[in-house]
Amino acid sequence: MTFLELGLSSHTIRAIEEFGIVEPTTVQSDVIPSILEGKDVFTIAPQGCGKTMSYVFPLVDIISTKGAQNILIITPNSEQSVMTSDRLAIFNKYHEINGAAIKDGEEDVDNEANVIIGSPDLLLEIAENGKIDLSKTNILVVDDINLIKKNKQLENLEKVLAMLPAEKQNIVYTNRRSKETQEILEKILKAPEEIKVDKAKEQEAELNAQANKRKPQTKAQPTQTYMTVVDKEAVELAKKNKAFGGRAPEFIFIKGILAENEE
Repeated sequence: MTFLELGLSSHTIRAIEEFGIVEPTTVQSDVIPSILEGKDVFTIAPQGCGKTMSYVFPLVDIISTKGAQNILIITPNSEQSVMTSDRLAIFNKYHEINGAAIKDGEEDVDNEANVIIGSPDLLLEIAENGKIDLSKTNILVVDDINLIKKNKQLENLEKVLAMLPAEKQNIVYTNRRSKETQEILEKILKAPEEIKVDKAKEQEAELNAQANKRKPQTKAQPTQTYMTVVDKEAVELAKKNKAFGGRAPEFIFIKGILAENEE
């Protein structure tokens, strides 16, 4: 199975190939077509199997083809938020919607997709302060609900979910099924397509994918330091608009910075 056969656009596939990914992992093959078809999806998959990419890849295509989509991605912690936002930027780079249109000195975001990424506690704090309006969400991603439970954020998650519209596409991931999250799952999902990835099978697929990645250049690469900082521009836009708004595809409150240091 190839990314083209899964239904991804040539623009997204070009970015994927440049990143060094040759073929999809099991979870990506199983999940990507369902997301592109607009289905509710519940995926049980182990960590480290490429599940973040399994929703980032199709969301990039959805953003580019369907116009004004309001996407909310709820993550267990800030580190996962940073990684997801970085991946959205990387794999969106060949789409025309990469930058927001500017008219008369103001951003024209009527046809722009907007993405908010954050942990339940951060999202709840900002929403309760009136800085964002989550009531227009078209697509919800929860990654990963069991880890959110482990971080003692289920109560905050439920409060955020209460702010969302009933009609939307729902995409939920977990690393294992849990009794404590079942009630919330039943509230979120509507007749979902359930996908369960066998851990042993996924690990084998991941090893094959790693083996098939393009060989790195022989030139010595600088070491990199990873830092997280508050995205002040995104925060100011949220305060100003009190709604989804900002530059597609990233509208976030934290961001990752790679600082290169020559050895």
